[in-house]
Amino acid sequence: MHSFNSLVQQFEERIVARNLFPQAPANLYDPCRYLLGLGGKRVRPAACLMANELFTDIEECSWHAAIAIELFHNFTLIHDDIMDRAPLRRGYATIHAKYGLTAGILGGDAMSIYAYQHLSNVSINFKKVLEVFNTTAIQVCDGQQIDMDFEQRNDVSSEEYIEMISLKTSVLLAASMKIGALVANAPEEDCDKLYAFGKNLGIAFQLQDDYLDAFGASNKLGKQKGGDIIANKKTYLHIQAMQAANEQQLAEIWAWLASEDAAAKVPGMLQLYEATGAHIKCRAAVAHYSQKAFEHLNEVNVAEDRKQHLALLANELLNREQ
Repeated sequence: MHSFNSLVQQFEERIVARNLFPQAPANLYDPCRYLLGLGGKRVRPAACLMANELFTDIEECSWHAAIAIELFHNFTLIHDDIMDRAPLRRGYATIHAKYGLTAGILGGDAMSIYAYQHLSNVSINFKKVLEVFNTTAIQVCDGQQIDMDFEQRNDVSSEEYIEMISLKTSVLLAASMKIGALVANAPEEDCDKLYAFGKNLGIAFQLQDDYLDAFGASNKLGKQKGGDIIANKKTYLHIQAMQAANEQQLAEIWAWLASEDAAAKVPGMLQLYEATGAHIKCRAAVAHYSQKAFEHLNEVNVAEDRKQHLALLANELLNREQ
């Protein structure tokens, strides 16, 4: 059994050795190489490999599945950053900010197609793997559109928000684990338990990410601090603050939503998050979905010591400060 860090290192070596993209046209593929070269946590491909190794040794088609997942994930990041007008990704300029909008759109498209090229090399349970991958790809698009739709609404509920982040973020982590198990030819019930583990872990992870965007240390985030507040994103913190605010606090929230003074807006909204207890409710939601995730992991029918590395990864994701 390999640790998360060991699998990430092996994954990095493989994507470098494979030289995933052609050299030309450079204006298309240099941006793709740039984003992959920034690293990132590689949580999803590693989770795929870790789920695979619960049941069998990691084979070549497992690596192809992991690469496909990481390429698809990075494709979603490119287009997500464009839609959010985000200036930073992993502490560096986003592709559209560095190379231009055309490079961002085409680079993302190309990366998604290369993801399917690698997926086509999966020889075990390919039809089931493809079905999970395709379903997840559509769900991620659905989630992103719902997120964009929320920008035009002021009545988003907590339940709607959880559904949106389930689609936009957590189903890809869930699919990563299920695909890893499918490639290992694991029992269907265990594949489904790993999917549920990944989905609830992904929800908890995104809620934690919302919290850190607001309250995390700016030098550790690797992205613009308070970016969600500046963009008026309907995060769990925002929704809970709106629901709990008294008349005066609600008026202040509306005033900040209309403000373009980012320097004052972020601390102003943070103060309201704390005054309304939204930050406490967000942390409680992280704990709730974390508990659900571990309950599903415990039900996977393999020896407990084989689950150790997945459990450690989950704890690291949920207790991070960046």
